[in-house]
Amino acid sequence: MTRFETDAIHAGQEPDPVTGAVVPAIYQTSTYKQDGVGGLRGGYDYSRSGNPTRAALEVNLAALERGRFGFATSSGLSAEDLILRAVLKPGDHIIVPIDAYGGSYRLINRVYTPWGISHTAVDQNDVVAVEKSIQPGKTKAIWVETPTNPLLAITDIEAISALARAHDLTVIVDNTFASPYLQQPLNLGADIVIHSTTKYLGGHSDVIGGAVITSNPALAEKIGFLHNAMGPVAGPMDAWLVLRGIRTLGVRMDRHTFNAKAVVRYLQGNSQITEIFYPGLPGHKGHEIAKRQMRDFGGMVSFRVKGGAEKALRVCEKVQIFTLAESLGGVESLIEHPARMTHASVSGSPLEVPDDLIRLSVGIEHIDDLIEDLERAL
Repeated sequence: MTRFETDAIHAGQEPDPVTGAVVPAIYQTSTYKQDGVGGLRGGYDYSRSGNPTRAALEVNLAALERGRFGFATSSGLSAEDLILRAVLKPGDHIIVPIDAYGGSYRLINRVYTPWGISHTAVDQNDVVAVEKSIQPGKTKAIWVETPTNPLLAITDIEAISALARAHDLTVIVDNTFASPYLQQPLNLGADIVIHSTTKYLGGHSDVIGGAVITSNPALAEKIGFLHNAMGPVAGPMDAWLVLRGIRTLGVRMDRHTFNAKAVVRYLQGNSQITEIFYPGLPGHKGHEIAKRQMRDFGGMVSFRVKGGAEKALRVCEKVQIFTLAESLGGVESLIEHPARMTHASVSGSPLEVPDDLIRLSVGIEHIDDLIEDLERAL
């Protein structure tokens, strides 16, 4: 088996047998000529059902997550919707993290609750609490985000997966924050991995996409049917952009992580900071688990400031190199105020985040410039 960095460049991306092109072609087509009725070339008849550029990405995604089946979708949330429909039906129950991504919680709480799906938000650091939340006969899945967004909590994927197997539950892991370079949940016992490929996989803030990966043939059959029947597929240009980004994922993640650690060291010495959330800190509650299940700790950092929401908003406004924007995982550094931006949808819920919290997506610029920018703003 070849190693990650090699797979990122080669899996699903063999040189074109006709032209020798080393970069996969963008098959910008909706339909394909048939050689007689049912005479499909390579199995392609309509691009919702299959497209060679998307297929290359799907092979690549499966290789990176050490899975067997990959599906590229039109967004991270469409990937989540695809999975929820594949594993749940009206009357079922799902366990979610206490600090789930706001968009995921909105989907489950406001779209799936009226459809008859119930949920419980639990601190997944506490496996006993997760087990107590299981409703016999109703609970069908455990939704895991690790590290979480924006508080960067860590869940023990192996422990949750063992618990799930004992209760015949499906474990779904959102691996967006870590990327498959830093963490591979299928190897730790998870059943399904999802990504917003918009983030680290794409890496350049120029594409919207999602991904689903599994090694379970029965799940793959359900997902594949819904992928085609519902149509949340990645377009060929979007698939090509994600493939382009993946080729440099390893080197980018190394730099993101290097810079994030330096930012954390700076924040530790700044008197304006009251709390830092980063799994690389020895005092972080999930530090030992993160050391065990991750290659490194990633490029996301959150922190709280003295002066409450007003001070946090001023810091977000005064940075010059960090860009005030939602999303994450691009080469450029971003800053945001989760309570009023990405997590506004959970305001007033058990998942509400502190209003003095700032989240950084630390990019790959020169670290001295990033620290000087934060110093000026703070």
